[in-house]
Amino acid sequence: MPILFETTTINSMSLTNRFVRSATWEGMAEQDGSCPRKLTDLMVRLAKGGVGLIITSHAFVSREGQSGLRQLGIYSDELVPGLAAAAKAVQNAGGKIAVQLAHAGCHADPDLTGQMPLGPSSIKGEGMPNCREMTGDDFRMVAEAFGKAAARAQEAGFDGVQIHAAHGFLLSEFLSPFYNKRNDQYGGSVEKRAKLLLEVVHKIRDKVGDRFPVMVKINSEDFVTGGLNVEEMLEVASILESAGVDAVELSGGTRYSGDYIPVRLGRLDTENMEGYYLEAARKFKERVRVPLMLVGGIRSYAVAERIIKKGIADYVSLSRPLIREPDLVNRWRSGDTDKARCLSDNLCFEPARAGEGLYCVVEKRLERA
Repeated sequence: MPILFETTTINSMSLTNRFVRSATWEGMAEQDGSCPRKLTDLMVRLAKGGVGLIITSHAFVSREGQSGLRQLGIYSDELVPGLAAAAKAVQNAGGKIAVQLAHAGCHADPDLTGQMPLGPSSIKGEGMPNCREMTGDDFRMVAEAFGKAAARAQEAGFDGVQIHAAHGFLLSEFLSPFYNKRNDQYGGSVEKRAKLLLEVVHKIRDKVGDRFPVMVKINSEDFVTGGLNVEEMLEVASILESAGVDAVELSGGTRYSGDYIPVRLGRLDTENMEGYYLEAARKFKERVRVPLMLVGGIRSYAVAERIIKKGIADYVSLSRPLIREPDLVNRWRSGDTDKARCLSDNLCFEPARAGEGLYCVVEKRLERA
């Protein structure tokens, strides 16, 4: 059995291969965040395409935490039936699915939420978001919102949850000294900056129990001056390991990271160009025993295989390649190991921003030609 197609487990969840669909905003949810058939069908197609674990788009856990148009929500019990239908459909197609739980923090959209965004600090500066600094009651509210959202995911029948603490979302903002200027118990040292994330982890575990997979997505580094660096990331990862987190997904960057944003532009023409965070992943595996998922710039079967064989990571996460080729994993498994056809041009996000939902624009043009 090829190493990429070995059966593995994350807590109580058994996976048929080492491929993960990394959380991707599709812009397909209803206005209130509920999950429609169109979005369910997309996730079913990924399951039928052979993806071992599908992680949903970032689902906002409370109304003030919404970041984007037609973003998936998990902030209300009323959303559970639609989520349950999606989970069941994916599982009936042979897949496993986890919900990514998110709060956009100071990058929430007040035009969508009707509320002032909140964050670790009120940062002054041109181009910086306008947000309210969180106070005592806000911390309890946020942790409880994540906990209740995880309980809804479990009630809906999902196989696990992933906490979004990357890319400049709220929990990432607290981890990052670029955003977090506090000098109280939630700011300063890495341990203090990780306090809210740790409270969220504990609250979720209290709600779902020990056997339900709880994963976390974090930045390898922020790629901004004064942001989270690799050494600090390793400290955070060690804290998460001690807290009993079941897996970590490593990504990187924020909207302020220039060429190093999470969805980097530019073709990856050679295998040597692939893998944005390989060195950070190697350091992670030297220090932390929690299973590691690695996303970012992986396009070739051979690169994915080397990542696993060399112990750089335990799982390979893919995002944009699966937008163009939802059946990529099955193609590779069949023996057709040609490189993924994704061009990393980010054109796929244009229809999502226009309210049409996510799709590969290049592939659509070819179909029409």
